[in-house]
Amino acid sequence: AYQMFVDTYGVPRYQEANPALMTVVTFPFSFGVMFGDIGHGLLLMLFGLFVLWNEDKLGKMKRGEMVDIIYGGRYMLTFMGFFAMYAGFMYND
Repeated sequence: AYQMFVDTYGVPRYQEANPALMTVVTFPFSFGVMFGDIGHGLLLMLFGLFVLWNEDKLGKMKRGEMVDIIYGGRYMLTFMGFFAMYAGFMYND
């Protein structure tokens, strides 16, 4: 799922550094800083955890395009929710 976000900015050429590793932490953190809400962050994190807990069931079933995108980004959703809650606590929101 992280590589999909990196590819929206352009695909790195041969022998160029792939920024997907940096995107793993910086994108969810940047989202959390911009979103910064405890309640909505909690809902987003709980939804990501729900998908993680049911990952075996979702992995075996036939998925549509939207569910496939959510399934692929399950870790990112969880991290985005966590960082949104963290920023919400920092903003006292």
